[in-house]
Amino acid sequence: MKSLWSVLLVAWLVPGAVAQAAPALGWSPAKSIGMFAYPRNQQNADQQLKDESDCYGSARKDTGIDPQAPPPAGPSAQQQQAAQQQAAQQAKQDVGKGGTVKGAAGGAAGGAAIGAIAGDAGKGAAIGATVGAIAGRRKQRMSEQKAQEQAAQQTAQAQQQAQAQAQAQQQGATDTFRRSFAACMDARGYSVK
Repeated sequence: MKSLWSVLLVAWLVPGAVAQAAPALGWSPAKSIGMFAYPRNQQNADQQLKDESDCYGSARKDTGIDPQAPPPAGPSAQQQQAAQQQAAQQAKQDVGKGGTVKGAAGGAAGGAAIGAIAGDAGKGAAIGATVGAIAGRRKQRMSEQKAQEQAAQQTAQAQQQAQAQAQAQQQGATDTFRRSFAACMDARGYSVK
């Protein structure tokens, strides 16, 4: 990449210098963006390199896109994991509380009814409350765990969609640059693919 910038800088500062420097580097502006340019009017290699350099600079200026710039960096794996964990913790907090109390109340009522039939409603209510509290707490934990898993999964999907969108935008920018480059080269008598 350093040699690319060196060649472009020299091309801008010293006309004709690119034609001498680029063959030694085995580099051409068209190749650097994954394109091939073929002369239609018997242009020589020096002229082709000059035209490619001019069109590369023109496309960069016209589109505002630098195809050699690295794509924007997304969040790191650690940042993604932290966001997923934060969403899971928030989901756990959002799950309704009181599963233990609700379970105990329901269990006590059922236990009292069974205990009344057996002859000791108080003992039945106590046993029912204990069993109900355990069942209620278990149900609440399962709800919390399910909410955490769903939140983490939704966050991961949103991150993947954002990353795919960023990649699509980068690809669109590269395609725009290539079209601009190809139009310029076509106007100068080259077939560009």
